[in-house]
Amino acid sequence: MSVTANVTQPEVPRSAHVQQVITAAEHELQQLLHQRSETMKRIGTVKQTLVCLAKVFGEEVLTPEIIRLLGRGSARKQPGFTRACRVILMEARSPLEARQGSRELHRRFPELVERHKDPVASVTTVFNRLVGYAEVRSFHNPKGRRVWEWIAESQTNGEADLTPLVEERRELENVSVIRQ
Repeated sequence: MSVTANVTQPEVPRSAHVQQVITAAEHELQQLLHQRSETMKRIGTVKQTLVCLAKVFGEEVLTPEIIRLLGRGSARKQPGFTRACRVILMEARSPLEARQGSRELHRRFPELVERHKDPVASVTTVFNRLVGYAEVRSFHNPKGRRVWEWIAESQTNGEADLTPLVEERRELENVSVIRQ
């Protein structure tokens, strides 16, 4: 014996007021998503700037809080795979293929790579997840291979020009060499 019931959807009121609220909410959502994207780009730029400054002047110029915020501190006993992927992409001079990212991880974090059956697949998964977080962008390089790069603002959009700082560091190093 089969019982069928006719279930009808209640009629949704299509009043002008409801449509106005929906339109306003949609507009606000689009604005917020755009703001989030711009904020993530700015965060990427600031992090990349701090990493470059640490490379030029040494890690000791960073406060413990900045080191923690960059994910470089010893907050964990073992650094996480995602955290290591972030560091690799943030410090890369050019977009990376998954295989290049895997090699760099193996060079810098061998203990992390050893725990993965297929490191390239794991790197690809994490890189794609970082794209979803709007921390990384993905595109095809001229060879048609998928590559990933850390998202940062272009220099015209506020990225710091580190050239004067690098030159200052070189001058300081030259002075200290001469004094020795």
